This record gives sequence, C-alpha cells and structure tokens, in this order.
Amino acid sequence: MNLEAVELHADLIDRCRSGNPQAYQQLYKLYARSMYNTGYRIVNDPDEAKDVLQESFISAFRNLDSYRGDASFGSWLKRIVINKAINVIKKRRMERMPEQEEWDFAEPADTTEHEFPFSIDAVRQGIDQLPDGYRTVLSLYLIEGYDHSEIAFILGISESTSKSQFNRSKKKLLELLERRLK
Repeated sequence: MNLEAVELHADLIDRCRSGNPQAYQQLYKLYARSMYNTGYRIVNDPDEAKDVLQESFISAFRNLDSYRGDASFGSWLKRIVINKAINVIKKRRMERMPEQEEWDFAEPADTTEHEFPFSIDAVRQGIDQLPDGYRTVLSLYLIEGYDHSEIAFILGISESTSKSQFNRSKKKLLELLERRLK
C-alpha cells in the first residue's frame, strides 16, 4: 500500500472515530467486496457471507479504538472477517455433530505435487464442494496466504492438524476435479 493510501485510510479511520457517517460509508465501500469474498470462501454460503460481512463491519466500527495501526486496516478487518466466518462454521458444525464425537486426524497425506489441467471455474466449484474444515484451511492457506501456524492459531487447532487438513483438501479437490473429467 502506498503512502497516499495509508494517509487516506488514517484520515478515514480518524473521521470514523469521530462518528462521521460518510467516513463509515467510504470505509465500507473500500473493503466490502474483498471482505465479502473472504467470508464467502470460508462459509461457502452467500447469505451467511453477507451476515459475516455485516457482523464484521459492526464489530470493526465498534472497536475502532482498538485498531492501533500496527498492520494495515485491511489486514485488521480481514482478521475480524475470518474469525466471524470461522464462528459460523463452528456453530454449523456444532449443530450437526453430537457433542461427544471427536475428529480423528490421520498422519499428513503424501504431498506429491500434481499439475492441475482444470479451468478456474472447475477449481472454484471443486473447492465449494469440499467439507467445511478442508475448504477453510485450503482457503486460508492458498488464497489468504496464511501459514499453518497462523491457521492453527486462527482456527484453534494444532499446526499438524492444519497441515493434515490442507493435504487432505488437496487430495479431495483433485479427486473431485478428476471425477469431472471422466
């Protein structure tokens, strides 16, 4: 981000902290689309992604005083969106699973590299078909650029679980894509 953008954001944030409604609207317009996409990649539901977006902005605006400027505003907001989206996934999982059921994670799968001779749309559709946990880890790692230790912290899982789910998600995605070619 260039210096002008940083100064614009700092000014917008200061005006938001002062309660300026136009500044809130401007900040929302700057980030809504990318934050919606981030939320959607995790929850895989357009309505839930809209809810995540709304809750994230409400939370961000209410807690602007806690934004210190150590990272860009976009990074700070993205963290809020990811946390809200993960909460949706956790809630969804809790509604579906008996309380005493535990996840059984095996050793990480073979990490043999594969070429993907598939269209972007086919890959997107394949990602959408992945189970929640796989899709979330895959999205956070490949699309959002987090490493496994960060994903582990965000999701409240171990780093090895993150790696395992990532490897399993790649394998499952490849299976889904290959099935489409047959």
